[in-house]
Amino acid sequence: MPHCIVEYSQNLAQEVPPDEWLEAVKKGCLESELFEESDLKLRAVAYKTYMTGGQEDAFVHVAVKILEGRTQAQRAMLSEQVLHQLTLLAVKHISLTVEVVEMELATYSKRVVLD
Repeated sequence: MPHCIVEYSQNLAQEVPPDEWLEAVKKGCLESELFEESDLKLRAVAYKTYMTGGQEDAFVHVAVKILEGRTQAQRAMLSEQVLHQLTLLAVKHISLTVEVVEMELATYSKRVVLD
């Protein structure tokens, strides 16, 4: 845990490869000291069609989905750490957003299937 989903406008792949966005998110999560690297699940989704304020503006939005139980201060710090790492990639004219989403333990199911 957590599940980190990086959504970004496809035009950004020319400036910053998707793996660099994932590395930035990973670093922010690790700097929060809330998770071990082996617990992180990261993925990126590029959007070919997008609009922000009626225009085709570049964006990166990160959803960090974690199981419930962290304090609001911990969740806010996690969000800030991830956002800080994204800003270090030095892309201009972009909207960067991060949200931390709590998942209910009672409704979260997981099974690892081997063979």
